[in-house]
Amino acid sequence: MRRVGVEEEFLLVDPGTGRARLDGPAVAAAAAEQTELQRQQVESGTAPHTDLADVLADLGARRARIAGLAEGTGSRLLALATHPMPTDPVVTPGERYGLLVEQYGLLAREQLTCGCHVHVEVPDRDEAVAVVDRVRPWTAVLLALSSNSPYWQGEESGYASYRSRVWDRWPTAGPTEAFGDAAGYDRAAERLLATGVPLDAGQLYYDARVSATQPTVEVRVADVCLRVGDAVLLAALVRGLVETAAREAADGRGVPDVSVAELRAAAWRAGHDGLGGVLVSPRTGRPAPAREVVGQLLDHVGAALRDDGDEGVVREGLAALWERGTGTDWQRATTAARGPAGMVAEAVELTRAA
Repeated sequence: MRRVGVEEEFLLVDPGTGRARLDGPAVAAAAAEQTELQRQQVESGTAPHTDLADVLADLGARRARIAGLAEGTGSRLLALATHPMPTDPVVTPGERYGLLVEQYGLLAREQLTCGCHVHVEVPDRDEAVAVVDRVRPWTAVLLALSSNSPYWQGEESGYASYRSRVWDRWPTAGPTEAFGDAAGYDRAAERLLATGVPLDAGQLYYDARVSATQPTVEVRVADVCLRVGDAVLLAALVRGLVETAAREAADGRGVPDVSVAELRAAAWRAGHDGLGGVLVSPRTGRPAPAREVVGQLLDHVGAALRDDGDEGVVREGLAALWERGTGTDWQRATTAARGPAGMVAEAVELTRAA
């Protein structure tokens, strides 16, 4: 089985008011983890694992450890993809962050969002590009499943994942054309870098990309998940998509004929509706009920899930999502009952719950 790892970005908040705090650099240093663009954030990433039970244990342990370190600074760890209250982002000191602000101005200064990135092992770069080309139609479904950001600067956005709309402001973010092979991928990257718009290859923020530093395909489309179990579900589905795509390439099956414009439209619909409306079917290119499209995804990756022993985890995870809703559904219901600060307080507890 291919090993899989998960990177998560978190907010740091005050335990009393729920408002964002600036302790990201201190918490990251104490945890030996990555800082993020804004001081109100911290990032963590698991080791690569074969067994999903190990992914679950690693995610839970890291969340608990970072949450404990955050408490030492007076903060609490929060797995929401945007903050529900009005927030003034403060850029983390550092040369690269300074360059981002210099290049992108308000776009960078406003960018306070938290995503979840799944890495799946694909050591051969030609195979990795074949995988990237073939998973493109399905990434919007992953976004809908992970949606966890209905609020922006204290307002109801009308979107299930407003993070995805804010993130898409970056000029290199979003879906891509098919590359064909590693040489085609590299040529496209060189042409994009030659424009001078991205700072470097690390800023090629494709929804699915070949990692520049690890032998993996990285799927970057998802909101950070409120619950650890939902992050594991996401990891299982991404691994299933990667394995299915690799098998299709090995069998000589062609790349899906879908344009970047169609993929952007599907991502918009997924970010808007989440699981509460319709999604664009990767099979037909037409709108269909979200439950039907998720069923198509499950059918698409079914053989890979069964071979990896992941089918039970995925079916159980999806059943839980359908029963209680996404992070966005939970945020809206809890905010209506308890207000934003009460919702944040409950979300802090769910963030570190095993």
